Amino acid sequence: MWLLDKMLRRLLKKGELIVVDHDGKEYFYGSPEPGWTPLRIRLTDRGAALHIAKDPRVGAGETYMDGRLVVEGGGDIRDLVLLIRMNAPWEKPGALRPRGPLRKAVHRMVGRLDQINWKSRSRRNAEHTYNLTRRLYELFLDEDRQYTCAYYLDPKDDLEKAQLDKKAHLAAKLHLKPGMKVLDIGCGWGGLALYLHRQYGVEVLGVALAPDQIQFCRERAAAAGVSDKVRFELTDYRDVEGTFDRIISVGLIEHLGTPHYPGFFAKTHDLLAPDGVMVSHCCGRIGGPGVTDKWTRKYIFPGGYIPALSELVVQAEKHRMIVTDVEAVRYHYALTLEEWYRRTVAAREEIVRLYDERFYRMWQFYLAGAEAAFRYGGMVNWQLQYVKRRDAIPMTWDYLYEEERRLRAAEAPPQWHLAAE
Repeated sequence: MWLLDKMLRRLLKKGELIVVDHDGKEYFYGSPEPGWTPLRIRLTDRGAALHIAKDPRVGAGETYMDGRLVVEGGGDIRDLVLLIRMNAPWEKPGALRPRGPLRKAVHRMVGRLDQINWKSRSRRNAEHTYNLTRRLYELFLDEDRQYTCAYYLDPKDDLEKAQLDKKAHLAAKLHLKPGMKVLDIGCGWGGLALYLHRQYGVEVLGVALAPDQIQFCRERAAAAGVSDKVRFELTDYRDVEGTFDRIISVGLIEHLGTPHYPGFFAKTHDLLAPDGVMVSHCCGRIGGPGVTDKWTRKYIFPGGYIPALSELVVQAEKHRMIVTDVEAVRYHYALTLEEWYRRTVAAREEIVRLYDERFYRMWQFYLAGAEAAFRYGGMVNWQLQYVKRRDAIPMTWDYLYEEERRLRAAEAPPQWHLAAE
């Protein structure tokens, strides 16, 4: 316990934490902080404290998943993760990173090797992440199954409205016209592709690598009677052929890995019409390049990496893509993840029946950790607009603001069908 005790005394200054070791001894950390309720956790075996102290991100996640770390007294794991991250914000570097030059070097090397995503590995990684049961995603996502950051015009908005406003925000940046051909790379469960067709009458090709996602997308298109206009293919974007007036990718770049950025920008440059527009929405780092933490690589997003802005812009420049807009979407993902967490906890019994208690705890830790990263850590969302010709979009942003207002008024948010359950 001495190593974890030393770490917590150095780290935790605001808010109160009580740790009860396996032998019943209590340790007290921090000080009262307005808005933060004292939190009590218990470690159930002799090795739990050392496992956390050796690598806090991996150790805390695994001990919680295995029931070796228990949050008591009415709090939960989200309270603990937010408390720790509030004391170790991005503005205070190094508090939770591996210490020692050898450990840091190994961490960087393994993280970068994990980003080498050739086609077969990309498909396997996508299936690991997105081929979980449909019911799981139905239980915590919005009605349209948007598994990416929502856009909150007001923090009090519900998730369904915020996700609809996100689609309007992105659509306005695409500067669409009826009859255009659109490529949606990493189309998810098809909600954005169907929205773009519904609002503009455009033809959309959505591609992704998770078989059940594509099957679900096709079912949705068929139910809407638009299968001839909104098509979905189980295809790697690297195998797509043709020319598209617009390209959109939402939550895709995080799955590519930096070694594949040159290929991504080269391919999208070839696919985009000369007067075309491409918009990308992805998780991003506030600072410079980094490495995906081991716990996330192992349990949630194998092969994944969240890029720094510099890593995206440099490759765009090399492939003669003009960056015409950059937006740092701050806090919105924290609000999104907070609601996903709330819905997950509400569905605990069913998730445990679908999987088991360990999976449920893993999912809790994932959502809580992600929220903390976007609320206090070094994460934002980047929205970038690219063109090949400088005259592809109007000179001012008036068109974007006007179109976004029109889209917001054009469609009411759906009701979440599980809200009444």
